[in-house]
Amino acid sequence: QVQLEESGGGLVQAGGSLRLSCAASGRTFSSAAMGWFRQAPGKERVFVAVISWSSPSTYYAVYADSVKGRFTISRDSAKNTVYLQMNSLKPEDTAVYYCAAKNVPRPIRIATDFYECDYWGQGTQVTVSS
Repeated sequence: QVQLEESGGGLVQAGGSLRLSCAASGRTFSSAAMGWFRQAPGKERVFVAVISWSSPSTYYAVYADSVKGRFTISRDSAKNTVYLQMNSLKPEDTAVYYCAAKNVPRPIRIATDFYECDYWGQGTQVTVSS
């Protein structure tokens, strides 16, 4: 079993930055993907970004169009942690952000390959004020 724990959410003004962290514990992945979804009030949960790897030093990242150029996903393999650096935040980025993970046979190149995840975190609130 794998446990995912998010941290780093909070309140920030529009144009500001936040960094979310997702630490994985329990069974480790040899070939996997980890990433983020978000759910705004009254809306469905949607994909944000995913990072996958075929070796400790080779990573692939995919982003939702709404966050391209503003968000960056990265991984610290030694810490089994994935980060989401969020810059130029907008009020429409306000949501609960969920970390997710799954085993994958090959690196993820399209977002839909990450939609059905095996493991989920509890979520962390991000609020962007205008």
